[in-house]
Amino acid sequence: MKQVTAIIKPFKLDEVREALGEIGVSGLTVTEVKGFGRQKGHTELYRGAEYVVDFLPKVKVEIVVKDDDVERCIECIVRAAKTGKIGDGKIFVTPVEQVIRIRTGELDESAI
Repeated sequence: MKQVTAIIKPFKLDEVREALGEIGVSGLTVTEVKGFGRQKGHTELYRGAEYVVDFLPKVKVEIVVKDDDVERCIECIVRAAKTGKIGDGKIFVTPVEQVIRIRTGELDESAI
C-alpha cells in the first residue's frame, strides 16, 4: 500500500476530488496548508504599507491506495490539478506499512 499526498491549489480541490471519485477512490483527507516553493511569495498593500506574503495557501490531499492503483491516482491528480502555471503543486508517494479500520478491526487493504 502507498500513501499519495498531493499539495495543490485550493481552487482545484473539487476537480481533483471528482476525478479521484471517478476512478474509484472512496476516501481522502484534506487539510488546508500554507507553504512556498519556486513560486515564492508576493507583496501586498495593506493600509498604505507594503508587506511580503511568504506562505501561499494550498490544500493537501492524502489518500491510501493499493500498490496497483498508485499510477492511476497520480495521473488522475495531475490531470485535474494542472493549470500549467508555477505553483501547481507536488505529489509525494510513501509506503504504508499497516492500515487498521478502528470500527471493525479490518487490516491493510480491506481497511482502505
